[in-house]
Amino acid sequence: MKKIALLPSGSVSHEAVLYLLNGEPAEFVHFKLISDVFMATVEGKTDYSVIPIENTIEGSVSLHMDWLVNEVDMPMQVEWVYPSIQNLIGNASEFQAADGSMDFSKITKIWSHQVATAQCRQFLAAAAPQAELEQAGSTSEGVKIVKENPGKGWAAIGTALGAKTHGLDVLAERITDHDNNFTRFVLIGREPIRIPRAPEHVKTSILVTLPEDVPGALHQVLSAFAWRRLNLSRIESRPTKKRLGNYYFYIDVMAEADSVLLTAAMGEIEALGCLVRVLGSYPGYAYESK
Repeated sequence: MKKIALLPSGSVSHEAVLYLLNGEPAEFVHFKLISDVFMATVEGKTDYSVIPIENTIEGSVSLHMDWLVNEVDMPMQVEWVYPSIQNLIGNASEFQAADGSMDFSKITKIWSHQVATAQCRQFLAAAAPQAELEQAGSTSEGVKIVKENPGKGWAAIGTALGAKTHGLDVLAERITDHDNNFTRFVLIGREPIRIPRAPEHVKTSILVTLPEDVPGALHQVLSAFAWRRLNLSRIESRPTKKRLGNYYFYIDVMAEADSVLLTAAMGEIEALGCLVRVLGSYPGYAYESK
C-alpha cells in the first residue's frame, strides 16, 4: 500500500486526494507544515506528497512553488483539479441567537490558512467584519484550534470534512467569493502512480533560466515552442534567489517530455545558452462532479 504525505486530516488536500484515488487504498500520513509534507517523501518516509500549487482566485501558491524549485528535487507524477469549497465552522451553540439563527457578530476570531481566508473576503466583510483574522498552517489546523478553545467565540474557515473530523458544526456553507474556486494539486514522488481512470491530458513542466545579457532570449525561447505548435498552458517568472533581477521561467507544455517536438524544442533552447530543468511529465485530471 502506498504511503502519501499531506496536510492535516480534514484539509482540502485530504478531500482532494480522496477524490483522486477514488477508493484506491492508500496510507495517509498527515503533517502540520507543508515543509514536512515535502520532506517526508524526500527522506523516503512516504512514497508521495500532496502539494497544492495553484488556485483559481489567488494564482500560484508561491511558497509551495519555491519548495518544488529550490528546496527539493522530486518529480511531479500526476496533477488534478479539485474545488476549494470553504465553510464557516465552529460550535453552533456559541453563536445562536434567541430565534435560533446564527449571530455572527459574536465571533471574535476566525482561523484558517491565508489562502482560504483570501478566498472568502466578501463573506467575511459582510458577515463578521469585527472578527480578527488569524493564520493557521492549514484549514484543518484552524478548525482544530477552534475545537480546542471552546467558549471564546472563535470560528474557522475549512472543509465539511474538517468539521466532521473535529466534531464541529458548519455555521455557513460555501462562503467563498466565487463559485469557480478550484485548486490545482500535484503528487510528487520518485515513481509514477496508477490512477484508475483515463487522464484528460499529459503535461510537462520545465524551468528555463535565460543566459545573462542576451537580448531577445525570452522571445527566442517562446519561438522554439510556437513554430512547433506546442501549446503552453502556463508561463510564470520567478526569482532565482541568487541575484536581484535574475529570474527563471516556469513553463507548462501540453506534451510528453520524450515527444519528438518537445525534445527538439528543449534542445534548441539549450543551444541558446539557457538552462533547462524538467520538473515532471505527468497525466492530468480535471474535476468531474458526481
